[in-house]
Amino acid sequence: MSQEKLIPADQTKCAELARFVVRTTFEDLPEAIAQKAVRHILDSIGAGTAGAIAPETTILTQTLHAAGEGSGAAPLWGRGEKMTPLNAALVNGTASHAFELDDTGGCDHSGAVVVPAAVAALELAGRPVSGKEFITAVVLGYDIARRALEACGAYEPHNGAGFHSTGTCGPFGAAAAAAKILGLNALQTRHALGIASAYSGGLWACVHDGAQNKRLHAGHAAQGGLMSALLARQGFTGPAQAFEEVWGGFNHSYAPTSSDPDAWLRDLGKNWKLARVSIKPHASCRSTHSSIDAVDNLMAKYGFKADEIAEILIIINPFVYGMCGGTAIHPMNAAQLSIPYSVAADLVFGSASLASFTREKREDPRIAETMAKIRFEVDKRQKDDDEPIVQVTLKDGRAFETRVPMPLGSPVNPVTDEALLKKFRSVVGMVLTPADVDALAERLLSLIEVTDVRAEVAEILGRTPAHREVFRA
Repeated sequence: MSQEKLIPADQTKCAELARFVVRTTFEDLPEAIAQKAVRHILDSIGAGTAGAIAPETTILTQTLHAAGEGSGAAPLWGRGEKMTPLNAALVNGTASHAFELDDTGGCDHSGAVVVPAAVAALELAGRPVSGKEFITAVVLGYDIARRALEACGAYEPHNGAGFHSTGTCGPFGAAAAAAKILGLNALQTRHALGIASAYSGGLWACVHDGAQNKRLHAGHAAQGGLMSALLARQGFTGPAQAFEEVWGGFNHSYAPTSSDPDAWLRDLGKNWKLARVSIKPHASCRSTHSSIDAVDNLMAKYGFKADEIAEILIIINPFVYGMCGGTAIHPMNAAQLSIPYSVAADLVFGSASLASFTREKREDPRIAETMAKIRFEVDKRQKDDDEPIVQVTLKDGRAFETRVPMPLGSPVNPVTDEALLKKFRSVVGMVLTPADVDALAERLLSLIEVTDVRAEVAEILGRTPAHREVFRA
C-alpha cells in the first residue's frame, strides 16, 4: 500500500477519539446517562462478584497461582484474594461474564469488559478517583467499545462472520476507560487505543459445545485494554491508522464487506452508546430472552398455565437459530445458549434465573418433557436482528401468537430499580455476607457522591467471602 494514502497521525479517527476521551468530563454527560451508568456499574459488579464461584473463575485463578502470578494489590471480586491489576482485570472480567448475568447491547457485553478494567486501573492511578470520574471513564469505555462494533457494521454481520464482538471490540472500550482513570494525555490515549488492537480476538466456535473460553473473551479484553493504557503511559506506541480504511486496519480486517468507518466518530458526544445497552433479567444468552418473554406474556394475558401447553412453535431467523437453537443441556454454558432449555426452565421453575441453570435443575425430568414440546421453524425472510414469532398451542386446541421486539431489560422496556436491586442482592448474596452485600449496594447506588472509589467500593469487593463453594455447573 502506498504511504501517500495514510492520514496524518493527529488527524486520524484514533486521534479524534483520544481527544474526546481526554476532554470529556462528568459535567458533559446527560443526567440520564450518568444515572444509567450507575445502574450498569451496579449490575456489572454484581455479575462479577457472583462469578467468583464460577468454575471458569476458579480454574483461571488456580492457573495463575500455579504460574506464580498469584499476588498483588488489586482485589479479585468476591474471592478474598489479590493479584496484580492486570490479572485482576483478567479474572474479574472473566467472572463478570461467567454466569451470563452481565449486560448486553454494547460491544456486546461491555460491562464485563469495561468495569473490571476501570476498577483494576484504580490501583495504578496514584490518586483517589471520585465516583464522578469513575462514571465518566465507564461511559467513555462503553462508547468506544460500541463504536468499534458499529464500525464493523454492527452486531449481525460481525458476529455472523464468527467473531465474538465482546472479545474483538471490547479491548478498545477497556483501553479508553483505563486511560481516563490513569489520566493519560491525548497522545498517550491515542497510542492506548491503537495498542488495544493487539488484543482484539475471540471466535464463536464455543457455541458448538458450550466451551468455557467464551467467558475468557471478556477477561482477555479487560486485561488487554488495561495493558494497552499502561504501555502507552510508559511511551509504548500504537498504530495511529488502526481505525482507518487501510490494509491491517481494524475495519478492513474484521469487516471487509460490512465496514462503516464513519461510525467511529458519528454523533460523537451526542449519541451516547450506553443509552442502547440492556440489563439482563434472565441468566441466559440475550438471544433467548424474547422467546422467554413471549411465553410469559401470553400466559399472563390469557391465563393458562405451563401444564396446559401442548406445543410451542418458535419461528426464527437462521442466525439466531444457529446460535441458540440447540438442545444440549450440558455443560451449563450450552444450556444458557439454548432457547429450548431457557424457555423450559422458565416454565418449569418459574424463572430463567441463575438458580434455574444448576446441574440439578437441568437434570430435572420435567425439563426434558417440556423441551420436547418446543420446535422451530426457520424463516429465511427474517433479518438477523429480528426477534422470533412465538406460537403457543394448548391441549384444548386454543392457540396464541406474539412477538416481543424489545425484551425485558432493553432501554425501552427496562427492569425496574426494585428488580435490578433484587437481582444484585440475589447473585452477590451467593458470595458475600449480608452486611457486605448491603454496604456494596449502598456505595454503588450513591456512586456519584463517592470521593474515593478504590477505598469505598473496591475495598468491599476484596473482603473475605462468606461462601467459597464452586457453583456446580
